[in-house]
Amino acid sequence: MKFLRQLAKNNNRDWFAENKARYEQSVVDPAFKFISIMGDELQSISSHFEAIPRKQGGSLMRVYRDTRFSKDKTPYKTNIGIQFRHEVGKDVHAPGYYLHIEPGNIFVGVGMWHPESGALRAIRERIADRPDDWKKIVTNRNFKTTYERQGDSLKNPPRGFDLNAPYMEDLKRKDHMAVMNVSPGDISDGMFPKKLVSALKKASPYMEFLCKSVDVPF
Repeated sequence: MKFLRQLAKNNNRDWFAENKARYEQSVVDPAFKFISIMGDELQSISSHFEAIPRKQGGSLMRVYRDTRFSKDKTPYKTNIGIQFRHEVGKDVHAPGYYLHIEPGNIFVGVGMWHPESGALRAIRERIADRPDDWKKIVTNRNFKTTYERQGDSLKNPPRGFDLNAPYMEDLKRKDHMAVMNVSPGDISDGMFPKKLVSALKKASPYMEFLCKSVDVPF
């Protein structure tokens, strides 16, 4: 956290170059260790999600911001992003797990953020075709008390769906993402990987539903 706070105050290339070794030591190395541990822990949920401790194409997201289309030209992200993608994630849009670490904002996300139009329609169709299955998942006490579903939604019902269909508010969703806040103390706890997996298991029915919607294994 200390490095991230300092980076937020000194978000420029000269400072980062001078402190690159600190970044590797305080961010990259601990992240790779965590990712390696999660590679084993995730097997108790599913064998189809990848934990890759590698800089290029791995689970740790790049620190460099894409500033091409942004008014904010600061070059570096001031958070740690770790993603556990579905094994087919490079070829199709699939559900995944995400850990966001930023001073004052630590959370875990499960599901699909901004799915492509085909995947989004497939999810909507499955919800419309299986409302009882969906109800059982989203009203489950363990899921509801652990996660908050977030993301953007349409103002009006999506085209092609019955205006009186159950769960219309879910059919309007453009994101299917459930978020769990995490405390700084939990992140530094040596048992965090096991605690995290325990929490992720509570979202397994939700993730399985999304995976089946887009025709990938869970």
